[in-house]
Amino acid sequence: MKILQINACHYRRGGSEIVYFNTAQLLKSHGHTISYFSTKDSRNELSEFDKYFVPNENIRDVSFIKKIQRSPSYLYNSRAGKSLEQLIIDFKPDVAHIHIFYGALSVSILKVLKKHKIPVVHTSHDYRLLCPVNTFMDKDGNMCELCMDKHFIHCIKKRCSEGKLAQSTMVMLEAYFWKYFTNPVDYIDHFIFVSEFSQNKHIQFNRGYEGKYSKIYNFTDINSTGNLASKGDYFLFFGRLSVEKGINTLLSGFSSRKDQKLIIAGTGPLKNYVEDFISENKNIEYVGFKTGKDLELLIRNASFIVVPSEWYENNPMTIIEAFCLGKPVIGANIGGIPELIKQGINGYVFESGNKQSLESAIDKASAIDKEQYEELSKAAYEFALNNFEKESHYLKLLKIYNDVINKGCTKQIH
Repeated sequence: MKILQINACHYRRGGSEIVYFNTAQLLKSHGHTISYFSTKDSRNELSEFDKYFVPNENIRDVSFIKKIQRSPSYLYNSRAGKSLEQLIIDFKPDVAHIHIFYGALSVSILKVLKKHKIPVVHTSHDYRLLCPVNTFMDKDGNMCELCMDKHFIHCIKKRCSEGKLAQSTMVMLEAYFWKYFTNPVDYIDHFIFVSEFSQNKHIQFNRGYEGKYSKIYNFTDINSTGNLASKGDYFLFFGRLSVEKGINTLLSGFSSRKDQKLIIAGTGPLKNYVEDFISENKNIEYVGFKTGKDLELLIRNASFIVVPSEWYENNPMTIIEAFCLGKPVIGANIGGIPELIKQGINGYVFESGNKQSLESAIDKASAIDKEQYEELSKAAYEFALNNFEKESHYLKLLKIYNDVINKGCTKQIH
């Protein structure tokens, strides 16, 4: 099968990109032929298809006037559509699997795929089809679902995108463009939701998903020989250092637990804040951005992984990677996290954004003995085997591809 993988960037920026690359590699391992479509960037991984990639005109870092000038291509990037069309003509894919398309690529690519009758599968990594800023958070980091009424003017009133009027205006315009001119839901043949929470949230507030969606957790490589872990001497957070990830609550919780060591790995907008904070809290250590074997070693030597998110997390790769190494997790009870963490079985959950609740979870985790820890570790690893195993994921994915190909793209767009 010839499968076209599409994503707004072609480097490992975050969880959605990891899934994008992992999915392509999984399909290649089963003999499928893969092509890529994305944007140009100096950080991109090498690809024989980069001649089709389009420039990424980042409107976040330009003046208000330039934002206005670039708004037509931001809403509908004709250049992306033309480049994709040439790739389709040359590669002749049987199916297209889209990850992130908004902004850099735009809905123009959906119209081109429909024109050439290419079945389209979309993995919904976030909530952009429901929320203009995709996180359900306003500029102050508070959860917000006001735009569920389809009146996206709320985004301007609350300056939801980085607290900036111009940026909030752009994402609001994009949401209205989708609403009145090119609704992505009408152009996608099958949606993959990576958590039950996300699936329910989309179905609750948007029509058009009937009969064309599945819930499939993300996947990763798992050591099939077993992975019973030993209890390390520190807690570990790894990921993006940002408000929605609960960094403030994390630091506050461990600052009052001086006898418990916390290691933080990652980077992001709160990097300087983290560095300043730990200068007065010697039980907290920041080790910068880690990946590959370095990150794996950090996870293996930890006792618990902490996921203190304060937004609707979907299916965090952090938890997946931890469970695959037999590491139990302390996670906030928000979004898709409680689907993965079973209280006292493979980890502990606490009230999102609540310092006292986090402290209580830290205390519980610290108090368990070696035998209890091994039970948590075993359960975490078994959960990973049952839910994140790549060959099972492949079979589910292949069925979806075959279903949309067999159905064909006969739906009329109005």
